[in-house]
Amino acid sequence: MIDTQTIGAAEFKAKCLDILDRLASHELERVTITKRGRIVAVLTPPDDDVAAVRGLHGFMRGSVVIPSGFDLTAPVADEDFIAARGDLHG
Repeated sequence: MIDTQTIGAAEFKAKCLDILDRLASHELERVTITKRGRIVAVLTPPDDDVAAVRGLHGFMRGSVVIPSGFDLTAPVADEDFIAARGDLHG
């Protein structure tokens, strides 16, 4: 069960550090802050480091298609690079 809390802005101001600590320790999963009955902010705890890395690593998987028969190891330049001739500055 997700532990959520809805509080007014004035109460949030008074209890801010405690609420942030509870979010960081995952005691709370969501805090909705209201001002005059309208939602002004929603706070959620940060992902743990493993989940953050998992979300970044491989996030483009499946977005690139290599045509059939295309050789990724074949040279792409038609001529030698100038560095191959010993000229490093062109």
